[in-house]
Amino acid sequence: MTEIDGVLLAQLAIGLSLTMGIAWAVQRLTGSSGWVDTIWSFAVGAFGLVAALLAEGTAERRWMVAALVLLWSLRLGGHIGLRTRGAGEDPRYQKLIEEWGENASLRLFLFLQVQAVAAFILVLAIHVAASGKTAFLILLDMLGVTLAVIALGGEAIADRQLQHFRRLPQAKSSVMESGLWAYSRHPNYFFEWLFWCALVVIALSASGWAVLLALLAPLQMYWLLVHVSGIPPLEEHMIRSRGDQFRALQTRVNAFFPGPRRLPNQR
Repeated sequence: MTEIDGVLLAQLAIGLSLTMGIAWAVQRLTGSSGWVDTIWSFAVGAFGLVAALLAEGTAERRWMVAALVLLWSLRLGGHIGLRTRGAGEDPRYQKLIEEWGENASLRLFLFLQVQAVAAFILVLAIHVAASGKTAFLILLDMLGVTLAVIALGGEAIADRQLQHFRRLPQAKSSVMESGLWAYSRHPNYFFEWLFWCALVVIALSASGWAVLLALLAPLQMYWLLVHVSGIPPLEEHMIRSRGDQFRALQTRVNAFFPGPRRLPNQR
């Protein structure tokens, strides 16, 4: 039976809340919300590392999960940080801040505390995945690590392809539709979700109700990416800036899960 350290998780929750308070202050000082996502990514990695290494699982499993989370955090946080440096305000945050008006500062603070809760759910999944006490590197472990590596590599490739496209002269007036982006309009989001599915597979190596807690991570990420803060505001921005060109892309390419391209008359 997987053991969950409630005191440790409470301390991590408080730490995440304080960290997102710092992220709020950084956004207020710099006027760039990209740093919020950078800090969030590094915070999940840092607190997730603690959650993994202080779990009750075998030493090998704890270090395996910690290594995967560290790679995830450094890659994602580094990518967002480099993208944010010298860039303007994130259009998703900019729209929210404009809608909030005079209450923008307080509303943003509360919004980032909700992000702290989302981060805690991911850290909880990390803790559960590292808590298994069964023999190390069973089939489920190997499958989980394989999925995690595919997810990390796929997201890195998707981000690199988009970064290259944005440097092209035609990027300001066209849409990305090559490489992985020819089969999903948001392949980076798909591989991000897949990484948290991989941790659930690793968590299955330990029987018990705690595995259900790990399942919250991919469920949450799917809901956020597909229905809340990922695809909807981003595609709304793309429709405003690209119009019919992006609407045509929507008829050809799946939004989230990679799949065969559709002909113009197919749905």
